[in-house]
Amino acid sequence: MSEEKKQLTYADAGVDIDAGNKAVELMKDSVKATYRPEVLGDLGGFGGLFAMSTKYKEPVLVSGTDGVGTKLRLAFILDKHDTIGQDAVAMCVNDILVQGAEPLFFLDYLAVGKLEPEQVADVVKGVANACKESGCALIGGETAEMAGFYAEGEYDIAGFAVGAVEKSKIITSEKVKAGDVILGLPSSGVHSNGYSLVRKIVFDVKGFKGDEYIDELGKTIGEELLTPTRLYPKSCLPLIEKFDIHGMVHVTGGGYYENIPRALPENMGAEIDATSWPVPPIFNLLKEWGNVDWHEMYRTFNMGIGMIIIASADEAEKIKADLQARNEAVYEIGKVTQGSHEVIVKGGVFDE
Repeated sequence: MSEEKKQLTYADAGVDIDAGNKAVELMKDSVKATYRPEVLGDLGGFGGLFAMSTKYKEPVLVSGTDGVGTKLRLAFILDKHDTIGQDAVAMCVNDILVQGAEPLFFLDYLAVGKLEPEQVADVVKGVANACKESGCALIGGETAEMAGFYAEGEYDIAGFAVGAVEKSKIITSEKVKAGDVILGLPSSGVHSNGYSLVRKIVFDVKGFKGDEYIDELGKTIGEELLTPTRLYPKSCLPLIEKFDIHGMVHVTGGGYYENIPRALPENMGAEIDATSWPVPPIFNLLKEWGNVDWHEMYRTFNMGIGMIIIASADEAEKIKADLQARNEAVYEIGKVTQGSHEVIVKGGVFDE
């Protein structure tokens, strides 16, 4: 008698449809809580529907996409997944914000080795919470179970943000003038850039596991490094509405030297005073532990400033007053210069 041949299923190949359905069930309330009045339809459609508001006369759509990078490795090591979604949202909405755009909606893409419903729900709840704080709707996404591509318990995440700005209010470098003031808004920590160097220093050089308590930080090194990227829409959208902003910069990979020139005309540069804001302790520790050159630090990390606003001297004073009235920290960190299209960071450690 011949042996009965086994009937294979998708689950046998490593893809569990039931687990995916459970993940959706666990996250759906968080997702729906992000919906704006312009959202049409419900979860589960083939595409997300969003009706443009009539408040815009000549709306221009602004889009951005990004991931979290190797910061994910920290989430895997510490088995903490509820904040990494905010990093994905922040990297996208902060980017479109610098062109004056109000974030409207967001989509996420999550690829996993084995779909663990609770883990996926934790990640997406982090995305949803950050969308809600940023005022944008999470109107769609994809969770791909890719057996054999990722180790069990590991995943990758990417986000896609779409916003709108009135055509007449798009922020470009056109208005920037020599003598303009450069203002800095504090970061929440390392944010989501430079983590390949962070991991090299923390795990390879120092031999940390992630749960070591660091006195200077007042928390474990893992907690510090998993602090999510700050979301800037709530702070900056009222400024964009009320004031004449000449330029904005999201300080990400490339730090000061690579990002600030992106907001300047070709015939202008910037001088930054490194003593004008308090540098969070984590950056001094990374510099010391890794014996990293100061120039390399400011080329890799945000060093405590996550968003930059460029405006005339008069307008900068009004912007500072507005932020301070809302109990928001803001620092005057430099000025725009005529000439070479480069950034010079000086003062403090650069004068030693």
